[in-house]
Amino acid sequence: MEFASYLAGERWSDHPSCTHPLLAGLARLVNDHTSDLARPLLAPLIPSVIGLTGDDPRVDARIALRCAVTALPVVAAERQLAMAVSALAAEHVLAGLEGRPEGSLSEATQLALAQVPQASRWAYEFRRGVRISAKGFRRYAAPNTVQLAVRGIAQACIQDPDALLRDLLTGCIADSQAVISQETELDVDRWEEACRLTGIPESLTATT
Repeated sequence: MEFASYLAGERWSDHPSCTHPLLAGLARLVNDHTSDLARPLLAPLIPSVIGLTGDDPRVDARIALRCAVTALPVVAAERQLAMAVSALAAEHVLAGLEGRPEGSLSEATQLALAQVPQASRWAYEFRRGVRISAKGFRRYAAPNTVQLAVRGIAQACIQDPDALLRDLLTGCIADSQAVISQETELDVDRWEEACRLTGIPESLTATT
């Protein structure tokens, strides 16, 4: 995110205004929990987060949902209930924002919940009768979900957590782009110079 602030022409910061706050938070977490060997593979994603910001509450819900659904099947058992509850809560908020029937679930959420039936049963019991507003979810639940998901994936007993974290960030960028009208503010000259200096292949960048 510091690199993104530089490329957007902002002051040097890991909290640049050019990127949605929750997406930036996810990017920082993924960066911090990725191994030193795999971290350079995140660099080509930098241009795609520049100018990707806005106030649409669906962004927070979609990011949280993808994080929960991605983490749910792989995290340790003690984290699965939290991820299952987060997935159901995000679906509840999105249903209200998108005008879908209450209780409707995306296919990805259904598949993830099916892989952890015990945690799913507990989550449905926990969520019964509990209401959460889009504002409350955005302020508290979404950031907590992102943190728990990234840490859980990084510590999971899976073959390549780095790849899963990178795919998670890539997917959340795409989810955000589907909602936000992105106004790219990338300083192309700075990006090309950075690619030359660091060896990042420009052809691999996820520009929009």
